[in-house]
Amino acid sequence: MNFLASTWQLRAGVIRWALVCAPVVLILGILSGVLSGSGADEAWFAALRKPIGYPPPAAFGLVWSVLYILMGLALAVVLSAAGARGRGLAALVFAVQLAINLAWSPLFFGAHRITGALVDILLLDAAVVLTIVLFARIRPSAAWLLAPYLAWILFATYLNYAILQDNRDLDGVHPSGAVERIEF
Repeated sequence: MNFLASTWQLRAGVIRWALVCAPVVLILGILSGVLSGSGADEAWFAALRKPIGYPPPAAFGLVWSVLYILMGLALAVVLSAAGARGRGLAALVFAVQLAINLAWSPLFFGAHRITGALVDILLLDAAVVLTIVLFARIRPSAAWLLAPYLAWILFATYLNYAILQDNRDLDGVHPSGAVERIEF
């Protein structure tokens, strides 16, 4: 034989990896948001002044769900490229960028650290660019699957920066939840 795998075998490999990677990445993303108390209803977040171009709150859940699935699919494409040079490094860099991604919600929503979240997302921007470069060397299609993710986090970086500029007084502030009652 002079070939490693048939086209069907290659597709089956991607499908098997996708059935694992896409749900795992999606679930990790959801858990990061839920466990950190993210959402428009949270009192501290509701009190923040939002910048021009801030999308409706419902858009975030939808966009992030699609992006996490695309990320999982991109990882599956790379992992299915058995024997490809740089596959291990690309997977490791993907894992690092995912960890940086998952740290953003706890920093921003959980700890109310707008500055810390900005540093995190700037690191994420660089890590995603590196991931795209490494994925492109293995399978260009995997890199293209990450393009919407890069576009969104660059937009999110703008939002994080603008929120920090408009809300420096709320950076790191935890509302006490205390209620003042006045009796007449």
